[in-house]
Amino acid sequence: MSDHLEDVKKYAKAPVNEAALAGLEKTYRLVLSKPDSRYVACSDKEELETVRKNFLEKKLGLSGGDLDASIKSVCETMKASRSKSRLTFYYLLAEHHGKLDTLA
Repeated sequence: MSDHLEDVKKYAKAPVNEAALAGLEKTYRLVLSKPDSRYVACSDKEELETVRKNFLEKKLGLSGGDLDASIKSVCETMKASRSKSRLTFYYLLAEHHGKLDTLA
């Protein structure tokens, strides 16, 4: 988890909720083990649609028009990183929507 923790620390607005990060890591362990699904491609509209539907709507139970805006915001936050870690991306989305406690 230390690699993920350091990556999240670079972008998180508040101190990292390590329990939420550990929960994400446990839930997405299989996804993170595959090279082609380990990262989020902000330039791929289908990828971003998947993030919205599978993570924001299904996992976090969110709906509404600002979901795409929050994804765009996280893409902008992480734009310096060519390889955007899915775990970090999801953590930042949960942080943005105030849903970190639901991940622990």
